[in-house]
Amino acid sequence: MYRLESPVESAAAEPTDWSHDSWRGRPGAEVMEYRDVAGVENAVRTLRALPPIVTSWEIERLRSEIIAAQKGERFVLQGGDCAERFADCSAVAITSKLKILLQMSLVLVHGSMKPVTRIGRFAGQYAKPRTSATETREVQGVSRTLPSYFGELFNGPGFDPNEREPDPARLVRGYTHSAMTLNFVRALVDGGFADLHHPEYWDLSFIRQASLPRERREEYERMTRTLADGLKFVEVLGERSVDDLSRAEFFTSHEGLNLHYESAQTRTVPRRSGHYCLTTHLPWIGDRTRRLDGAHVEFFRGVRNPIGVKIGPTATPEEVVRLCDILNPANEAGKVVLIVRLGAKNVEAKLAGLVRAVESAKKRVLWVCDPMHGNGIVAKGGIKTRSFDDIRAEIEFSVDTHRALGIVLGGVHFELTGEDVTECVGGASGVREEDLSNNYASLCDPRLNYQQALELAFLLARRLRGGG
Repeated sequence: MYRLESPVESAAAEPTDWSHDSWRGRPGAEVMEYRDVAGVENAVRTLRALPPIVTSWEIERLRSEIIAAQKGERFVLQGGDCAERFADCSAVAITSKLKILLQMSLVLVHGSMKPVTRIGRFAGQYAKPRTSATETREVQGVSRTLPSYFGELFNGPGFDPNEREPDPARLVRGYTHSAMTLNFVRALVDGGFADLHHPEYWDLSFIRQASLPRERREEYERMTRTLADGLKFVEVLGERSVDDLSRAEFFTSHEGLNLHYESAQTRTVPRRSGHYCLTTHLPWIGDRTRRLDGAHVEFFRGVRNPIGVKIGPTATPEEVVRLCDILNPANEAGKVVLIVRLGAKNVEAKLAGLVRAVESAKKRVLWVCDPMHGNGIVAKGGIKTRSFDDIRAEIEFSVDTHRALGIVLGGVHFELTGEDVTECVGGASGVREEDLSNNYASLCDPRLNYQQALELAFLLARRLRGGG
């Protein structure tokens, strides 16, 4: 499906002190303890015998695009669900995610004047780290403690002992649902869904909200008209439709939290050196699991995929430089993606120091802003939410800081859905705290809804073009 248009740099030698199992026994190796050890071994054997979900040439294609983004020649949009559910492996849910990513990417093409690489948090985002290993609730007046819900790759969301027991059979179920999701994504991309490109089919009602300043409304309307006219012009040329031009440009990503699952689908491939993790194109290491001597850093240092690393407010500049050393000792381009998630309250104090340290050490990385994960708040009634204004503030400060330092900000990372959920407050669409219970569907973290995501794309496009 993907074709490598230009060769990626020669691969570095595979580390001689690494193996599929060298992560075992390291800190953080077992996110959840499986009591059914024989079941885990059986699931791993099954996964090792199954075909890969993605291919090495698709991974190398993504690496070539990340290299271009590091040079400032592309921009990366990464987004999707906080945690996928097996039940959401449906045509409607998958199409809605592709739709919003595609529409946002077209707005960002207009703002950055660069091609945009689309990376979905889908086809494998079935594992989710939690702050606490256990959760306590009052059930019929009695306090009860069970294992936390760590995503459907580990256990179930229902507050029930059987649901919350880590189940090795879910490893294979995660594989099958990931494969089915990606199969449908590929069918949509190959078959085309051109009507979703055109702004006249988008839900742009947020532009007409009274809370949006008149000049901003007029600017967004001009941008929409320009996009529509440009797309129609390309299609009128007749030789290649817009759908053809965007064909085969969706990649997958997920947090590589369950190392039984990741290692079982990691293998060598013919005519390429090194090992590839073939569960996804871009696995990432979470902020909770980026420990330098930990199992996740140990495992992912040995694979050829580009590797994302979430960088939170507790990370020191020295730690981040050392992470780059471990994950990319040959300092290859296209290998490390630093996904910075500091939060609006911390970004001003910490971002510039992190960027300066990595750049001074001459580490070749792609800088990506994740304005979601550092901006969690608790609304009245104990509902987890995020403020649209905080998300916007972190994005805009990140764009401005990288520009001031002369460093490329190569992408953004959002938790979002193409549906009309009410999980984040704010934005021109006007979601308030009292609205959160109207359609709060996430099992873990709050996501931007369709209109909030599209509005942020317009705001980011404006900022990338130098607008205030």
